[in-house]
Amino acid sequence: MLRQRYLARNTRGVVIESPADMFWRVANDIALAEQEYAPATRQHDLARQVYDLMASLVFLPNSPTLMHAGRMLQQLSACFVLPVDDSLESIFDAVKYQALIHQSGGGTGFSFSRLRPQADPVATTSGLASGPVSFMRVFNMSTDVIKQGGTRRGANKGILRVDHPDILDFIALKQQPGEMTNFNLSVALTDHFMQAVKQGRSYALINPRTTKSVRRLPATLVFDRLVQAAWQSGEPGVIFLDAIKRANPTPHLGSIEATNPCGEQPLLAYESCTLGSINVARCLATYRGARAIDYDRLATLISLVVQFLDNVLDRTRFPFAAIETHTKQTRKIGLGIMGFADLLIHLRIPYDTDESLQIADRLMGFIQSHAHEASRRLALERGVFPAYKGSRLQAKGFRRRNATVTTIAPTGTISILADCSAGIEPLYGISITRTIMEDIRLESLHPEFLKQARARGLPLSDLRREIGRRESIQHLTQIPQDLRRLFVTAHDIDPAHHVRMQAVFQRHSDSGVSKTINLPATATPKDVASAFLLAHQLGCKGLTVYRSGSREHQVLACSHVQSC
Repeated sequence: MLRQRYLARNTRGVVIESPADMFWRVANDIALAEQEYAPATRQHDLARQVYDLMASLVFLPNSPTLMHAGRMLQQLSACFVLPVDDSLESIFDAVKYQALIHQSGGGTGFSFSRLRPQADPVATTSGLASGPVSFMRVFNMSTDVIKQGGTRRGANKGILRVDHPDILDFIALKQQPGEMTNFNLSVALTDHFMQAVKQGRSYALINPRTTKSVRRLPATLVFDRLVQAAWQSGEPGVIFLDAIKRANPTPHLGSIEATNPCGEQPLLAYESCTLGSINVARCLATYRGARAIDYDRLATLISLVVQFLDNVLDRTRFPFAAIETHTKQTRKIGLGIMGFADLLIHLRIPYDTDESLQIADRLMGFIQSHAHEASRRLALERGVFPAYKGSRLQAKGFRRRNATVTTIAPTGTISILADCSAGIEPLYGISITRTIMEDIRLESLHPEFLKQARARGLPLSDLRREIGRRESIQHLTQIPQDLRRLFVTAHDIDPAHHVRMQAVFQRHSDSGVSKTINLPATATPKDVASAFLLAHQLGCKGLTVYRSGSREHQVLACSHVQSC
């Protein structure tokens, strides 16, 4: 995967750098930002320290930083949000900007809620509007054309408010095979709508052009359609607009209507964000014969990587001027984690326990408080973010360099590079196949399971076919019960526990949390509905569910491992 997507090539397409070369390229380039703030000696020290963190797989930045830092493109951000206003000019400007961002390796999020509904009058032509769903197909086709140089799949998030008159068409969109293959879809739910669902009331659909109600629908009808669609295909997901609104650090700059493709980064129009993740499975120490989280080491590296991510903003060559202007107003960064499931395994704590929730609460609380302190120290040296005046941070007396500091990203490919579990997800399976860039399949057997199975003398040659046949190993009585209990997988875990884990991390994330509520094939629409309701109740900013086998192609699957 490194050769295919990350390592530099010459003009003939031949790879010309090693992984160590790549880490040096990135560390040295990002450290150049220190020239503006500090003596040259600190630049060298930062480069060396960040190189050591990356080369030891303790920390990795988002993929565009690894791919482009120190190279001609120099576009280092992963997440962008573009506005789509109710005019043909705005719509096709957004298509153009989307193409430029995808060409540079970024992903884009859009709210289509401002577009007038289908069959609404168009005064300039005396015709009728085709509606947001029709225009979304143009954005989808544009993504097909821009292949990002074969290194990164173009990705989009499409969002529509639940009170838009075309909401039922939007919900049904991905029930048709082949529709919107380059988009993740989410319905933007409001507290008002969720209250109407709970009370069995109707609610108003609002024409965004006139801001007037056009008709009313039973909230339960819309919610049930949404639940059924998510059960059938995993989409749409949901975002909770009012939770996002309450956490918007700069409401004086505007309202947040959309997120990046994976949903963890709510952003204002034309904003981007740079992300990085700490591999917490490598932040362990042994105390009195037992393994525990090394919080002292964690505190040191948090300070370092917050400084690194702030530097990334200064070293980025943005796709166009509006992105640079809006991004540098707020200087949002997103520090998160990966390897959480592996961490729990090393601590001998099953993922689906109250103890795992307590570990998550303490760990992410520690990361957020130390990341905020690091951003505060940077503000003393470099100044607060330019939009600080009038922000919620100013109102609370918090001086920081960055409007947001923490987030939980999915870490899809960088967790493969780091050889750890993705984000805060449980293990999907003990033996899995990942599909990347459509034609690359990566098979793996969990290394810690393999180590423990060998230590106990288990007959792996007999077990390997059974391990790869299902996502779960709970049925394999040849494996000791305590080992099966420790290596629980996503489909062994109650949906409510999935949601509670996301909610714990959300409490300590300035932005959002990317997590999939993986459900077994036997899950019911009621399970999906319960997950959506619980996520709203617990203060999550969004939720995605996926029932195994509900799509013809899926990124993760169990696999038959050929060799152990």
